[in-house]
Amino acid sequence: MSTFAVGDEDFLLDGRPVRLLSGALHYFRVHEEQWGHRLGMLRAMGLTCVETYVPWNLYEPEPGRYGDVGALGRFLDAVAAAGMWAIVRPGPYICAEWENGGLPHWLTGRLGRRVRTDDAEYLGHVERWFRRLLPQVVARQIDRGGPVIMVQVENEYGSYGSDQGYLRRLRALLLDCGVSVPLFTSDGPEDHMLTGGSVPGVLATANFGSGAREAFAVLRRHRPSGPLMCMEFWCGWFDHWGTEHSVRDAAEAAEALREILECGASVNVYMAHGGTNFAGWAGANRAGALHEGELRPTVTSYDYDAPVDEAGLPTEKFWRFREVLAKFAEDPLPEVPAPPRRIGRRAGAVFAEWAPAAEVLEVLGDEEWVGAVPPAFEELGVDRGLVRYRFEIPGPRQPYPLSVSGLRDRAVVYVDGVRAGVLAAEDAVLPEPVAGPAVVELWVESLGRVNYGPRQAEPKGLTGGVRHERQYVHGVRARGLRLDAFEAGAVAKVPFRPVAGAGAGAGAGAGAGGSEPGLYRAVVDVAGPGDAALSLPGGGRGFVWVNGFCLGRYWCVGPQESLFVPGPVLREGGNEVWVLELEGGDPRMRVELA
Repeated sequence: MSTFAVGDEDFLLDGRPVRLLSGALHYFRVHEEQWGHRLGMLRAMGLTCVETYVPWNLYEPEPGRYGDVGALGRFLDAVAAAGMWAIVRPGPYICAEWENGGLPHWLTGRLGRRVRTDDAEYLGHVERWFRRLLPQVVARQIDRGGPVIMVQVENEYGSYGSDQGYLRRLRALLLDCGVSVPLFTSDGPEDHMLTGGSVPGVLATANFGSGAREAFAVLRRHRPSGPLMCMEFWCGWFDHWGTEHSVRDAAEAAEALREILECGASVNVYMAHGGTNFAGWAGANRAGALHEGELRPTVTSYDYDAPVDEAGLPTEKFWRFREVLAKFAEDPLPEVPAPPRRIGRRAGAVFAEWAPAAEVLEVLGDEEWVGAVPPAFEELGVDRGLVRYRFEIPGPRQPYPLSVSGLRDRAVVYVDGVRAGVLAAEDAVLPEPVAGPAVVELWVESLGRVNYGPRQAEPKGLTGGVRHERQYVHGVRARGLRLDAFEAGAVAKVPFRPVAGAGAGAGAGAGAGGSEPGLYRAVVDVAGPGDAALSLPGGGRGFVWVNGFCLGRYWCVGPQESLFVPGPVLREGGNEVWVLELEGGDPRMRVELA
């Protein structure tokens, strides 16, 4: 057994000063069969420790109903097998560009801005969750022979609030749950963030991407003693749909890393390996300096321009970082692991079958909700997916503008079954006036809940209403279609039909189906399965599954052009691909693996 402690100037391992060379790797963004390889890549880069968040909403979809919570324990065992230490950041809020910052939709839907405060109902849910999660962390602490050396209290709280009572209660809860390793907080190196997010008696660390000397000087004003650590060294950045791909120069990032280490500080590279936002778990941000502007959804890839890329391969940044870290390592660095196996050869197929969106909703959707005003996604129990809102405009009446207020996030609108436009602003008007009587449908998809800033905990869906001229249209039928409903047994009940011309070769797919919203199915023959990139030439916007595994969202607006397919998902021979096309693409849409 060993001990790990926070000294007056250094971290102490069994009483001996030690520097932490850590890297972020979120186990939930990496296929479990590939954890070992990714950890080996971090070791080869020169890291001795790995840091991970834990997303609460991934494991508790409904109050008291839990998923595979034990995945964290298995990952920590993999960390130990790799000969590394572990830093655990259990939240309850994690940010991480993850859906709702890791908080369950049912929690923020009920409590709103009461989350992340000293609210009794909120803390009651947190305590239930922590008492379910933390035993596997406690059992793997370093003083019990495991790899866990530190645990975080909340996450960047100073960027959000100033409720010191809340932070003290979380600290007390972690201790009561048996956490005996040092606790820490992490915040931006600014006075208001450090005063809002720090806890007396808990190590404070700083998050930044450059300017280490200035950042640590600010930290020292708040914490005159204790080891210095950059808990998030932002070596890259994430992407939003419809923007340019974010890239940071490798040499410049390596010099910023060197500056941190020359300050005598410890570091956690964020991200060392980013992974993927599988299954639609990507979050969203609000534009602007105060994070209150237009919605900017995060792409499926969480590559982050990291030194180990999304497919687990070393980049130029990897080799530059390895050179820097080798000079601060106590032992020679291990060899770089062999790259994961790639798919044997390119493969592709046209979509031979499809089912219209309305029929998919009929089979896989939730029960229909009926009321006077439209319900938010949270009221319908929809976390990731879409909702069809149906209104009836009375008549006879002349054409008037049809407007929508409180729209989150994007709606494809139909009038009497004919597509009338796509609305993407919170307050928007259809291009053409609508006469009555008419049936209006809005198919609204959540593009990700806000994960950072003051707009966190805002509801999703149609949160205002529909107006014809100035008059609210009352009376709505709403039905949710959750991504979790797409399971093999359930999809088998969908009444697929042939896509016209699907047997005609690469240009097939026109006619019934093809460019229409709905669920498409194809079988792709693979020789020599391995990691692959899946692209959808002609696809508009939607989600992709391979052999029942949800790769995540695709969208033709870029910058992401293909989806990462982990090798363990593919199999020799036929592989079934489902595509839920939500906006309508090119009739020649097909699937390609490379």
